[in-house]
Amino acid sequence: MMRELIEELFAPALANPLLDTGADAVSLSVPADQELMVTTDGFTVQPLEFPGGNIGSLAVHGTVNDLAVSGAVPRYMTLSVFLEEGLEIALLRRVVDALARAARACGVAVVAGDTKVVGRGDCDGIYLAATGIGFRPRNVCFALNRICSGDRVLVSGPIGEHGAAVMLAREEFGLRGDLESDAASVFPQAQALMTVAGLRFMRDPTRGGLATVAHEIARSAGLAVRLEEAQIPVNDSVQSVCELLGFDPLYLACEGRLVAIVAPETAERALAALRTVAPRAALIGEIGDGSPQVILHTAFGGERSLDELEDDPLPRIC
Repeated sequence: MMRELIEELFAPALANPLLDTGADAVSLSVPADQELMVTTDGFTVQPLEFPGGNIGSLAVHGTVNDLAVSGAVPRYMTLSVFLEEGLEIALLRRVVDALARAARACGVAVVAGDTKVVGRGDCDGIYLAATGIGFRPRNVCFALNRICSGDRVLVSGPIGEHGAAVMLAREEFGLRGDLESDAASVFPQAQALMTVAGLRFMRDPTRGGLATVAHEIARSAGLAVRLEEAQIPVNDSVQSVCELLGFDPLYLACEGRLVAIVAPETAERALAALRTVAPRAALIGEIGDGSPQVILHTAFGGERSLDELEDDPLPRIC
């Protein structure tokens, strides 16, 4: 039965020249002038399907994005699938089809995988684990230790959409809306930024959102991160949901955005380049001297310290 599931459902959807369901391993070639980049992640989002995607497409985008913000070109993925006994085949097919479409759109080949079925109640429908492989030019390096006082902070678009969409999809609060997740590849955004000198660091703000990335930067660089509330793009629908339920969009997950730190002298050029593929990208703050902390300059002219997130307000978000 497992062989039939793989051959009849997974293999046709994920078909590519390197996928051999009868082999234990595959061979991948590495370009001589490139270095191999690897990332791995697990996906347990609930519900499995949400406006704008499902756990399958999310697994591809989440894996591809971790490579993209490292300056790599994503090429390959491996996939481990954990299925709960009794899962509807129709649901599984939708997840696999969405995963396959996302992989093709991102130019990524699923080259190896494994499938396990666990007992009823031991897995919440579907869990996925993915490893991504990409290649990066050897002279490219983005790191937290390259960030300097005076650097500028960019974000590639409105924040919090994935977290808000998944929250509404759960219908735990009796709310409904037409919000969609922003889940997508950030590879075009990362590549656009890489055409401009002075790029220090990139990160996709997933769990914990923009505020958590800002705290990571402050802590690792030993500097203060100052954000301008009026410049941070937040869609009205996300803001409304947050106001109703007491959430802060700064802490909500994004799955199709990146945060970048760039040198002050190239910040405007970097923003212009980013806007060629992400029209709502914005310059939202800067890095300054001082103790490692995150300060938000409010739209009313004051300022407040953004606390570091201790408890996940929305577990199972990705």
